[in-house]
Amino acid sequence: MDHATPNLPSRSFDRTESFYAGLGFEREWRDEGWLILARGGLTLEFFLHAELDPATSCFSCCLRLDDLDAFIDQTVAAGIPETTEGWPRLHRPKAEASGERIGYMVDADGTLLRLIANPSAI
Repeated sequence: MDHATPNLPSRSFDRTESFYAGLGFEREWRDEGWLILARGGLTLEFFLHAELDPATSCFSCCLRLDDLDAFIDQTVAAGIPETTEGWPRLHRPKAEASGERIGYMVDADGTLLRLIANPSAI
């Protein structure tokens, strides 16, 4: 099956791995310059970007989820705050003008992850 995996920045692989472990991601690969984490059918790949300023980061990706609510519950359980500033942070899903149900999470490095309910799950 064809698929794509987002390549996202990490200021510290240790912090990134710890952050995403709270969301159910597990390490598939790690060396000095690359980290791959997976959770079910989701794979995220990270490259070192130690000088990244999370406040000015423009990195983002979409996670299309069969069970958006379960992922949101796990995000809350991991202690990611629901707030409008700083990082990490969570914005609960809502119905968008597109008809899709979308939430937003900003990770510890300032990367925006759009959390989108798969159409069959809406």
